[in-house]
Formats: sequence, C-alpha cells, structure tokens
Amino acid sequence: MHAPFDRRTLLGRTAGGMGIAALASLLAQDTAHAADTDPPKPHFKASATSGIFVFLVGGTSQVDMFDPKPELAKLHGKPIPESFRAGVRLGQTNYTAPVMQSPFKFKRYGKCGTEFSELLPEIGSCADDIALVRSMHHEAFDHAPGELMLCTGKDQPGRPTVGSWLTYGLGSASKNLPGYVVLLNGRSPKARSYVWGNGFLPATHQGVLFRGGGSPILDLTTPKDITPEVHRAQLDAIRELNALRRDETNDPKFDAQIAAYELAYRMQSAAPELADLSKEPKVILDSYGDGGFARSLLLARRLVERGVRFVTVTHHEWDHHDGIKDGVPKACREVDKPIAALIKDLKHRGLLGSTLVACVSEFGRTAITQGKDMATAGRDHHPHAFSVFLAGGGVKGGQVYGATDELGWKVAEDGVHMNDFHATLLHLFGFDHKKLTFRHQGLDMRLTDVAGKVVAKIAG
Repeated sequence: MHAPFDRRTLLGRTAGGMGIAALASLLAQDTAHAADTDPPKPHFKASATSGIFVFLVGGTSQVDMFDPKPELAKLHGKPIPESFRAGVRLGQTNYTAPVMQSPFKFKRYGKCGTEFSELLPEIGSCADDIALVRSMHHEAFDHAPGELMLCTGKDQPGRPTVGSWLTYGLGSASKNLPGYVVLLNGRSPKARSYVWGNGFLPATHQGVLFRGGGSPILDLTTPKDITPEVHRAQLDAIRELNALRRDETNDPKFDAQIAAYELAYRMQSAAPELADLSKEPKVILDSYGDGGFARSLLLARRLVERGVRFVTVTHHEWDHHDGIKDGVPKACREVDKPIAALIKDLKHRGLLGSTLVACVSEFGRTAITQGKDMATAGRDHHPHAFSVFLAGGGVKGGQVYGATDELGWKVAEDGVHMNDFHATLLHLFGFDHKKLTFRHQGLDMRLTDVAGKVVAKIAG
C-alpha cells in the first residue's frame, strides 16, 4: 500500500461504487483540464494581430519627457505645497527635498500638436500616429513589483505576462519561430524571468529570449559532426521518451517539452535568416541607427513580419535617482531615433494597422528632487502619475488622453490604472478581458484580476 500509484492504476484496482464515483469525478477533472489547455478564440474582430512592447526599464520621468509642467519653474527650489502630500508615498527621498523644474523644453509636434520633450524630436515626428496617455497609475512602488504590475497585472510573481496571455489566446502565426520573443538590452529587469514568464499558463506560452547581436539564440547550432539524419533520430528518441513519461505521470509539461524540441529543430533554419540584416536596404538600417537597442527593434519588426505574435524589447537606462540633466538626454538619444524608425517602418510596410507598438515603463518620477544639489539631483520612483504611449494596432493616434495636476504629481483627469491599460490592450487584440480566463486552483484567472475597464477613446 506504500507503493506509489498513478490515478489510473488506483482506479483499476478499485471496485464497487467507490470506484465508479471516483472515476466520474476524475473524468470531470480531466474534462475541465482539457478545457483549460485548449486555447480560446477572440471574442470579436481584432484591430491588432501582433504587438511590440518597448519596455524602458527603470521608470521614465514624465515631467522631463512627456508631460510639461510650467508650474514647476515657479516652485523650483522650494518645498512642495502641503496640499500635494496627502496619500502619496515617498521612497528614498522625503518632503524636505525641493521641487525641481525640468531642465528641458517641450515642443508641439504633428498636426495634433502633442507636446513632447525637445529630447524626443523623432518620436515627436510620429505624434499623429501616437496616443499619449498621461494619467497612468498603480500602487506598486519599487522596481520589481512595478515591473510585475506592468507585465502581469499583479505586483506579485507567478502570474502570466501580457505576451503569454496573447499567445495563449491567439497562438502563433509562425511554424518556425516562437509566438513570444524577448530581446534584452542592458541589465535584465529586477523581476528577471518573471517579466516574460508564463506563470500558471502552459509552458509553451513563456517568452523565449533572443539576443540582439550575433546568433539570436544561443546553443541552437547543430555540431558539425552531427548529420541531419542523426539529429532527426535524436529528436525522435527524445520525443518518444517524453511521451512515455507523459503517459506515466499525466503531466502536460512533457507535451510542452516535446513541442519545444520540435520548435528548436525548425528554428535552426529560420533563425539565421532572421538575424541576417544584410538584405535590409541601407536607408532602413540608417533610419534605425546604431546600437543594440536599434538592432533589437529592427529584429522585432522582422519577427512580427514572420508571424511572431508578441515581442518585448527592453532598454535599461532610466533609473535616474541622480544626474537627471545628463542621464535623461543620454537615454533619450539611444531610444528616440529607433522607436520612431520602428513606427515609420511598420507604417511604410502596411503593418502598423495590425501591429500594436506600446512604449511603457514601470512608473514615473517625482517632481521633487532626490538630493538637494540641483546640479546633480535626480528624481525618485512615482507610480501615482506617469505616462506611456501607444501607436498602431487600431489605436486612435494624434491624441493625449488623461491629465495630471500642475506638478505631474497626481492624476487629475481620466485616470488609467494598469488594469485598465491591460483591458484596453486585450480589447485591441479582440478579447473581452473579463472572458479571457484560465482555470487555476479552482479560480478563473485573468490578466486584469477582478478590475479593469477598456479606454474606449484609445481603443475605439
């Protein structure tokens, strides 16, 4: 009786009414599990069929880049008024720190006249295609929780990311590449692989890390002394062993392992062609510029062209607790040209209408300084009010949605919580966020948890 039994063996050795009742119960569980793993279908016609998530890791300063606040100049060097303090948590700074005006000017761009920092002229040139959201907010104060909130809708680890939910709902349109790809530039986010993890969804929906330079996938090349016939035989043997183990354990993870090996085999022919940029016109290469981030965005465009459903591209230069005057311009120079090139390139190829580009960060920055020396001061974390922008994928461009108060401190109009942001993204991909669910531990889980509403003025 102490020997381990799988459930089918146990049922086979059980007689009478108890066995029949148990069988009915287990069959019901099997049916429910099958329903969980079968991908759903879109609930209505989608605007977007693929997405590129440009993640500026560290927390972008909205008052220096996206949300001009002339009132900061009037209070520069002074304490923030008492009326702004209630209900706002601070981290590494405190209310003795003075207000700091932005060192940078803002300009109006496009026919719509949206204001962006002078540091973002190329992105500004795309203003008529961009919906700039100035009223984002959530409750997660530090980097890792903020990253998780942005990517999974919850500030705790173990939940699926946006890309995982979309590949679960839509599958992949590519037979030779993963449905969800991640391109890291600079240091990994604080939350590490949770930022692209599948959580409780099947393992096939986890983001696959590619490299922006050299071979996009490490350890993918077959050794020279292994013939195609031997390689195929090895994979067939591994497949059979995994299938045997799956049948013994009833564990669906072995199906994911089988699929992963087969996908890797197909990727061996697809990946080299993907990474070969020599056939790209020089004018396209020049438009994106140099550097790993620029190459990653160009690869992202090539990935969605080849049927990849969702691509996350990170840039890690935004945690400016000091040195705002030098740090923000440097980081903007690295991203301004490539992001604009991506939007224009997709538009030129007729792909922007079906490809959602989201430029996001985990939170914003405070109007007061971190450090009293204005020459070297930075800004602390600020999830209470910050900015993101969207383009393509059915988004109504040429608009600013939401507003903050005169210091960019709190949301003043049309607040967009992170749950609302995710509900809107899913809507663009054809999903009702309340109905895209996965049964986990007896609950119907969803990206937006128990909250969220679609921002119709953005998604249409």
